[in-house]
Amino acid sequence: MSTIEVTSPFDGKVVGNVKFSTVEEVKAAIDLADATFADHKNALPKYQRIAILEKLVEIMSTQVEELTILCASEGGKPYVDSQVEIHRAINGVKLAIEALGAFEGKEIAMGHTASSANRMAYTFKEPIGVVAAVSAFNHPFNLAVHQVIPAIAVGCSVIIKPATQTPMSAIKLVELLAEAGLPSGWAQAVVCGREAGELLATSPKVNFLTFIGSGAVGWYLNSKVANGTRVALEHGGVAPVIVEKDADLDELIPSLAKGGFYHAGQVCVSVQRVYVHEDIVDVVASKLSEAASKLVVGDQLDPKTEVGPLINHNEVNRVEEWVNEAVEKGGKILTGGKRISDSLFEATVILNPADDAKVSTNEVFGPVVCIYTYSDIEEAFDRANALEVSFQAAVFTKNIDTALRAVKRLSGTAVMVNDHTAFRVDWMPFGGAKASGLGMGGIHHSMVEMSKEKLMVIKSPAL
Repeated sequence: MSTIEVTSPFDGKVVGNVKFSTVEEVKAAIDLADATFADHKNALPKYQRIAILEKLVEIMSTQVEELTILCASEGGKPYVDSQVEIHRAINGVKLAIEALGAFEGKEIAMGHTASSANRMAYTFKEPIGVVAAVSAFNHPFNLAVHQVIPAIAVGCSVIIKPATQTPMSAIKLVELLAEAGLPSGWAQAVVCGREAGELLATSPKVNFLTFIGSGAVGWYLNSKVANGTRVALEHGGVAPVIVEKDADLDELIPSLAKGGFYHAGQVCVSVQRVYVHEDIVDVVASKLSEAASKLVVGDQLDPKTEVGPLINHNEVNRVEEWVNEAVEKGGKILTGGKRISDSLFEATVILNPADDAKVSTNEVFGPVVCIYTYSDIEEAFDRANALEVSFQAAVFTKNIDTALRAVKRLSGTAVMVNDHTAFRVDWMPFGGAKASGLGMGGIHHSMVEMSKEKLMVIKSPAL
């Protein structure tokens, strides 16, 4: 059996070993998922699914500390934030249970034409089939919950392929589901290479693909899926924030610092581009730089750490190159700008990098926040909307008219008013538009996506 080592992104310490599946083993997993779903005599009734999920909540709630350390160790997210992730994951399972109670169809009108007389019609939901889930490294446990639990809740079989850097959390979730009573074949985790991963995503036996990761890979897989496969893609963005001159600085600064440097900026909606009115740009730049400079950067397992390592050394090298390019193109480093080690990079604030610098046009996915000066808010909107990505955006202002104008003008699937772009709760719709993704996530929204609607029409002379 082939295995791979999972190591801590901070110091390279081995966290564990996991099985590395071959193409043949992934094909066997797909066949098992397909056979399990097709075995209607052994389908899981809703009450049984609910009982399993309730037991899962009970088990996870007794293992918060162990799951926090597992999640932090392999992913690099600071201990405090990883603990929040585990609590969110537990709540995500609860949300799926609650959503099942409101999982309803509707009556379709009949009888208002002669051709539809003596009929009544109703829709109801059925599971879509086999779900293939390709996951990302940055929230290894909670993303697995968002991709696996909705599938189980609605009655689908599911196979998750976690990121090879952080496979242990997803594997643990599948193990906990089995412990909670989920029969074999309903949930599987496979760690594999690109060829096997593509087979999983594009198999004609897969009815739904949920992908979280890079846009290049996601859109490629979308072009290769089998006919009829429904797809949900979640990629990154370059989250824009507009700061008007009447913004409340006492609320603004800590919000931007959290949204920009949480998990070292390795979040698809991390604060990255901040457009600040020229009347207050100096004070905002100064205060944000001061806040960033005080953040504790280090070992993710240290409870005092606020900014942990990047996922691997190549990412540190890339962020360093992009920051240096920003400086070469006229950007001014206000704080940070340097690597601390092979795995750590300083919390960095750059003032007015060029609009064609990589930090302005691409998702940095690192601890870098860029501040840009503007005089006319329409100019800020145009610059914020200039890229092909569209995810979450934000505006800070005390003026309700300006806030509503920003909500209307900013390109994004969500616009936060007086909050940072990385805000999320697990029951809200969450996803990218344009190049940033396809479809909407969130526990309930994923359950809807993983279901198909069926219409029943009844004809009777008694009607």
